[in-house]
Amino acid sequence: MNLLDRYLLREWLKIFGLLLVATLGLLLLQAAYDDLSDLLGLDASVADVGVYFAVKLPGYLALVLPLALLLSLLYTLGQLHRNGEIIAQRAAGLGLLQITQSLWLAGALLCLLVGWLNASVVPWSVEEARAIKQRLELRPQAGTGPRAESAGWRDNTAFDNRSAGRMWFFNRFNPITRRGLGVTVSELDSRRRETTRLMAHEARPGPGGRGWVFYDVRELRFDPETGVTLGTEQFSDRAKPYYREDPALMAAFDLNPSDLSFRELERLMTYLAAEDNPKVAAYTVRYYALLADALVPFIVILLAVPFAVSGVRVNPAVGMTKSIGLFAVYYLLVKTATAAGGSGLVPPLWAALLPNAVMLMFGGILFARAR
Repeated sequence: MNLLDRYLLREWLKIFGLLLVATLGLLLLQAAYDDLSDLLGLDASVADVGVYFAVKLPGYLALVLPLALLLSLLYTLGQLHRNGEIIAQRAAGLGLLQITQSLWLAGALLCLLVGWLNASVVPWSVEEARAIKQRLELRPQAGTGPRAESAGWRDNTAFDNRSAGRMWFFNRFNPITRRGLGVTVSELDSRRRETTRLMAHEARPGPGGRGWVFYDVRELRFDPETGVTLGTEQFSDRAKPYYREDPALMAAFDLNPSDLSFRELERLMTYLAAEDNPKVAAYTVRYYALLADALVPFIVILLAVPFAVSGVRVNPAVGMTKSIGLFAVYYLLVKTATAAGGSGLVPPLWAALLPNAVMLMFGGILFARAR
């Protein structure tokens, strides 16, 4: 890089660092507003609260990087434009791509960084923060009283394992202890007709995580053609070693796709690859969207640079407003495409890639005109 490249990069990095810290601080304040009362309600200590938010902080990096990049580019290039430095460089025969080549190099590195964050750091942050909260929820179970009885439980959890032909329903399910109460498991034939129904007071994974064990069991058998009950049996406990359903996946199905990590989305997609489950589309869209997020730094540069270095007769605030407005349109496109992909109107891959493709094309046109 030449002297001008280093100068531009240095000026941008100063503003980018300040905005990154400020934006992370604002998100932490929002997280504290959302979660602090819940943590205090779980009798979390000051150390628990500190560890929780320290673990949650890296999960925000991939979210705030594009915003900090956009605002820092608009400010830095706007300052250079107002001081006539951009005009001087263009008068010297430099093209816009040559002037901003150090920013494009930084954008490429940020693309790699966002991809790495979404693939490794953010999943760890999401899963570990949830695990901390679950451990805090589990603490009251060591005591007595209403809080001990309700700690960590979820009501009405269902899981449809179509590949194995089993439907599960728990009146109450605890994803922390992996224990279910009021359990019903229906075994279905290839035409989705019930052949066996197992009803139990309690269910837990078997020793070593192999299969499930049911307690206080009643098992009914049905004729799939007529639905007539063929027989019923009672057991104090009943082991089902061939029931391979993973309690962690059962719990994940109750969560919003946006609350799941990259690894959890990948596991759900792999597990349900052979199934015609309508919920899979929402997970698949979210999975591809996290991969497509790696392109966002390039989109930001394409939108920010043309407006930040607009003509001398144009107020720089106008260009800044337009670029921020276009970035807002981009996020609106993302939300619309995600909803369309989740409902099956658009293939999941296209739903994830379409907003990025549209904005890359539009930004490329603006950048070509600005040159």
